[in-house]
Amino acid sequence: MTKKILVVDDEPAQLRLAEQVLKSNGYQVIVASSGQVSLRMIVDQKPDLVLLDVMMPGIDGWQTCSCIRELTDIPIIMLTGKRTGEDDIVRGLECGADEYLTKPVGNRELLARVRSALRRAEQPSYLEKKKKTVYSDGYLVVDVEERKVEVNGARLKLTPREFRLLALLVENANRVLSHQQLLENVWGWEYIDDVDYVRIYISHLRQKIEHDTSRPKYILTEPGVGYSFHKIEQ
Repeated sequence: MTKKILVVDDEPAQLRLAEQVLKSNGYQVIVASSGQVSLRMIVDQKPDLVLLDVMMPGIDGWQTCSCIRELTDIPIIMLTGKRTGEDDIVRGLECGADEYLTKPVGNRELLARVRSALRRAEQPSYLEKKKKTVYSDGYLVVDVEERKVEVNGARLKLTPREFRLLALLVENANRVLSHQQLLENVWGWEYIDDVDYVRIYISHLRQKIEHDTSRPKYILTEPGVGYSFHKIEQ
């Protein structure tokens, strides 16, 4: 089935360019010139992925991203007009974005990222096929099959990408996973060199599940290699 992509940008030239590239590669494309319009189209058109410009009048990309994430877990790729720094990645993470690309974006890179995001959107079915994995120590509960995380009895809200990263670590508890293994399994092979993504997402996960982020006891760092999830013995 043809995948439907919603492109949100207030610049007509950018909309036309993205529409041309995506349509010529077999995607169905719908467009919106503002955040407000895009939210209506999310409900009415039910796209499979959103390409979302950050700088827009009215509701900007960050606000639009947050609103979309309240409605659906579909992949959101944000397009920025400047070099993406760590603050932008963290802000986008908090809004629920999956990816950040800097304009102008090459056609091949855009298509590679779109394919990867769509492929990873099917990850829940992959998790459902795995054996039931539940971790619980009285403080932290991670139920992979139910896609549920609780901290000190309170349900924790994670973005789809955060959950996939935590689930992968828990499923491989007490085993060090390299940066490349994490990137390939959570983001896709196209991201194999984006080591900063792992570091930033790990930092964000620690803020949500650790007692003390300066002395983490669940997600441990293996310097120069990667990370592991440590089971707390009861």
